[in-house]
Amino acid sequence: MARTPTGTGTVEAELAQALRTGPFHLALRTALSARGLALHRVQHRLAQRGVKVGVTSLSYWQQGARRPRRPESLRAVRMLEEVLELPAQALTRLLEPVPRTDPGRPAGRSFRSLVEESRALERLLAELESPADGGLHTVCHLEHVRIGAGRELRGRASHHVVRAHRDGVDRYLAIHHGDPGCDPGRVTVRANENCRVGRVRWHTAAGVLVAELLFDVRLRAGETHVFGYGFEDGTAGPSTEYVRGFSFAAGQYVLQVRFDEAALPVRCRRFVQASASSPRTGQQELTLSGRHHGVHLAEQAVRPGILGIAWDWS
Repeated sequence: MARTPTGTGTVEAELAQALRTGPFHLALRTALSARGLALHRVQHRLAQRGVKVGVTSLSYWQQGARRPRRPESLRAVRMLEEVLELPAQALTRLLEPVPRTDPGRPAGRSFRSLVEESRALERLLAELESPADGGLHTVCHLEHVRIGAGRELRGRASHHVVRAHRDGVDRYLAIHHGDPGCDPGRVTVRANENCRVGRVRWHTAAGVLVAELLFDVRLRAGETHVFGYGFEDGTAGPSTEYVRGFSFAAGQYVLQVRFDEAALPVRCRRFVQASASSPRTGQQELTLSGRHHGVHLAEQAVRPGILGIAWDWS
């Protein structure tokens, strides 16, 4: 098997990172580069294993222009893992369907309401012409949530580092989902650093808002961008949790929730979910800091699914 002759350690580290965090096409492209294989050679080796796939399809897969979906394509991906000397399911797991989730979804919603909210969100994203993954991979995301004296979600701020995995990316779509009673038409969007607010769309019944954050540059594949943004809410009733959904694997994520000293919870805990309809696992008690009245969670390498912090009021 041909391999990159120099910098092997760096190449393998980059490959391991891409396989861990995805997305699929970036992991595939990195694996092809690490193994030093041209697409026509990959096609030939797949054919030797009884799998027929065109060079054009392979090219589309590594560019992110198309995604393997049909049974024969998924079989080809499994054979690709063998050809590229990758661990079993290293690529196929990056193709597992994960429902698009959104931050701020309160507990206790019925499955029907979750579906209706998801449909509303999909319509908003379609209106803003959002591609499946936005062309960006999250390297690091620091999020600060503020809970007010009335136990309401006052607002949240994000400091975001992203890397483009295709040329021409110049925006990010931020989603805000309020607690029950939220009026998204009264929610304010703030562009704090290295971006500006573009189009904003919302669905009142679902309590969801999508904001287009425009960069001042067009990123090339591999380039990173640092930007900050936030939402001012305060329009809903008492908040009991904050969740962040990840449709794709990501890098580091840190969530900090701070409470007004006039309204402190009696218990806080972190949790994870594979999807909105899955049971919560990995629950861990969090200690409220005395001086800053806050709790936090930190994940070094985020997997698709949901991370969150929940709290109980007296």
